[in-house]
Amino acid sequence: MPDRFYSVEQVAEHLGLHVRTIRNYVRDGRLHAVRIGKQYRIAHEDLEAFTGRPAPAPPGDADERRPHQQKQQKQQHTEVCSIVEIDAITPERVDRLTNLLMSVATDRGPGHAPLRIETAHDKERARLKVIVLGGLADTARVLECMDGVLAT
Repeated sequence: MPDRFYSVEQVAEHLGLHVRTIRNYVRDGRLHAVRIGKQYRIAHEDLEAFTGRPAPAPPGDADERRPHQQKQQKQQHTEVCSIVEIDAITPERVDRLTNLLMSVATDRGPGHAPLRIETAHDKERARLKVIVLGGLADTARVLECMDGVLAT
């Protein structure tokens, strides 16, 4: 099976990002790409590894050349990016909250949409930043869990 490659423009459109952002990811090494001539090409597998979810077929694949066979409706995908900043948080509460968040992110059954949670703790300022990337319902549950821990 031949490798499937995307242009920087296709990846930017798929991810809803600016083309320059994708080029920066490539230059920084965050997204693996191959330079062909003056353009970058991103392999299908590298895009899936970068996003943590299956990538769509690139244009020109066999399925796109046969539009009469593509009568199925595209499945709508909704994703939320939330950033929560918590000030005046104790190290003990940071540990409790980050452990809870990591268990929520990793303790998911098969078939669930990807959920990504990242935390950054600034001990000097007693500030915690939490970034949540996921579906609407999953993100809402994560925020409710955070609210429960912070309310106690």
